[in-house]
Amino acid sequence: MIEAQVWPSVGALPAGEWDALAGGNPFVSHAFLSAMEDSGSVGPGSGWAPAPITISDAAGRLIAALPSYLKDHSQGEYVFDHAWADAWHRAGGAYYPKLQIAAPFTPATGPRLLLADPALAGPLLRAAEQLCGQNGLSSAHATFIEPAQVPLFESAGWLLRSDIQFHWFNRAYADFEGFLADLSSRKRKDLRKERAAAQDGVEIRHLTGADIRPEHWDAFWQFYQDTGARKWGRPYLTRAAFDLLGERMGEQILLILAFAGDRPIAGALNLIGSDALYGRYWGALVDKPFLHFELCYYQAIDAAIARGLARVEAGAQGGHKLARGYEPVATWSAHYLVDPGFREAVAGFLERERAGVASDQVYLSGRTPFKKQG
Repeated sequence: MIEAQVWPSVGALPAGEWDALAGGNPFVSHAFLSAMEDSGSVGPGSGWAPAPITISDAAGRLIAALPSYLKDHSQGEYVFDHAWADAWHRAGGAYYPKLQIAAPFTPATGPRLLLADPALAGPLLRAAEQLCGQNGLSSAHATFIEPAQVPLFESAGWLLRSDIQFHWFNRAYADFEGFLADLSSRKRKDLRKERAAAQDGVEIRHLTGADIRPEHWDAFWQFYQDTGARKWGRPYLTRAAFDLLGERMGEQILLILAFAGDRPIAGALNLIGSDALYGRYWGALVDKPFLHFELCYYQAIDAAIARGLARVEAGAQGGHKLARGYEPVATWSAHYLVDPGFREAVAGFLERERAGVASDQVYLSGRTPFKKQG
């Protein structure tokens, strides 16, 4: 018998045991997920109720876990299922609450099944299915699954969905000029012009760990609120979240700030993983041409090269990344729907959607700014 348990928070679980399963990904670390809870970014009033599912061995140590949440909306997920919710409501069903297996507010690929042994994937997913069935949840959704784990969801019978993001790949570049050498002549000139315009009259600083002081977070909070208000109406993270992230995982944070004199005018927040730099949030108090591209894309490339990281994941959407050396890659989610009829309808939709996404990826791959071979 394998027994699974549902907990009220990740913070209630031993940090060392959780992180031993998380594999070094910053967004499923105990520090990140508990900071979301302790800051009030998830929990009461947010529509994200922590409900991590775990399996323990005979000694009580964690050997498998799901970072999962009970959701009463579909915000902050970046894999859009609003049309599914509308269809199910029109059919007389209740789509919410649902179970979301994810890093909150984070469209970054990573492990969603935290496992000491891959054989525990099946029991862990069955526990999620049973949680849905026993509590009247319509469905369970795992988003931004790392590619190596996609077959585990597929073997369990979950429906697969794909989309496209744009990632930059480090081909053993010594510096930014080495990257530019791989681009066509025209694109190389364009990027140099953009960088020169963005850097004109500003000083750009990279801050991490103890170098990030409260006044830096105060400035970034202003940037974050401005971007959030324009994009989705209400920022997902609270002000306290940034302080807690700085305290608990400061060495994994790279804050890139642009200064005009002594005044910070724009910034980009990144998290440093074991093999990738993850761009998360950006904002500015001025409208300066190309500053967004400089802070979010070019400075991130500089930082990844300096740290020997394999790639930069610059977040969801943004076809403009393509012209700046970021390449189209497939992202994956997996979905379990309790009702068989609803499941069949969604399966048909996903089959058609995947074909379209695959076609788009082929098209976009042929439009990168790199030199054409042959």
